[in-house]
Amino acid sequence: MVCVTINYRLGADGFLFMGDGISNLGLFDQVAALAWVQENIAAFGGDPKNVTIFGESAGAMSVSTLLSMPRAKGLFRRVIAESGAGHHVISPATAQRVGKYLAEKLGVAATREAIGAVPVERLLMAQVELSGEAFANPDPGHWGEVAANLMPFEPVVDGDTLPARPIDSIVAGAGSGVDVLIGTNTDEQRLFMVPGGAINYINDDILAGAVAAYGLPVTETIATYRSIRPDASAGDLLASIVTDWFFRVPAIRLAEAQTKGNNATYMYEFAWRSPGFDGQLGSCHALEIPFVFDTLDKAEGFEILQGFEPPQQLADVMHAAWVAFATSGNPGWPQFDLNRRATMRFDTKQELVEDPRSAERLLWEGLR
Repeated sequence: MVCVTINYRLGADGFLFMGDGISNLGLFDQVAALAWVQENIAAFGGDPKNVTIFGESAGAMSVSTLLSMPRAKGLFRRVIAESGAGHHVISPATAQRVGKYLAEKLGVAATREAIGAVPVERLLMAQVELSGEAFANPDPGHWGEVAANLMPFEPVVDGDTLPARPIDSIVAGAGSGVDVLIGTNTDEQRLFMVPGGAINYINDDILAGAVAAYGLPVTETIATYRSIRPDASAGDLLASIVTDWFFRVPAIRLAEAQTKGNNATYMYEFAWRSPGFDGQLGSCHALEIPFVFDTLDKAEGFEILQGFEPPQQLADVMHAAWVAFATSGNPGWPQFDLNRRATMRFDTKQELVEDPRSAERLLWEGLR
């Protein structure tokens, strides 16, 4: 295998939208990198007809977005998406609103040229300040759809680069002919709620309010999530619900969409629990990365998540599965379909499960 890693523009550099005909430069960077691979990878021993694009978190959202993009068609054969899928984009109106807020914060005219003339350090600081304001006061009237995911700079559905929301394009067949391996970690959201202690400040009223904001039936939802977590606190339940909204359900929707086109689709769940923070992190966001790359012995600084004796056997199995998928399109377990919903659960032991936590999944039908 030949592994190619890329840089692409982030934040305002990559996704500022001012209604000036320029959008999604960060995605164009990714397409340019894939075009480079097509033209040059043979010189490194690679096969341009057997390219797998592969990312985690924002990277998974990126590869899912590329799966939907007309300009990326034919540049890759397979997709691996870890903890991210095809829901996270914003509308042109919201993107222009964010651009206006950024210009106001910088004290410059709301033009690309004026924002581009600001020193990089100040621009970065302003982006962090904007994100902080969205987090502190997620008012939909002010932030539009950013109020839900708290990410001001995302790909924009501009009608050209992105004709529609990626998941909608994939449902319509944009991913035809591409194999997909997709999945999430069991406790994604705990990475964002445990280290700072936010999980301990969630009470029943906050939990009920969040459930209602997602459009879910409050009593039924809380009872359903609690049924397999009888000792869970309000914070624990909210972490599980947000994990499903942000990560798990979008991944399921992408897998469902790909199966309709008779494309090879595989689903996984990473369930090994971190020993970090006295075990409170669970199987949190990003925990699977050193297992996938088989770099447990090289993940300096990652010990706070993986601990000092992570199971090498799990890395051996996951790394082999990812390599098998990239080379042959088959990671070693049955394909996902709408009947069995086969999902490989990676833990100290591996287990093929069918339709895991189906009662929770069904709550989101028609909502996410």
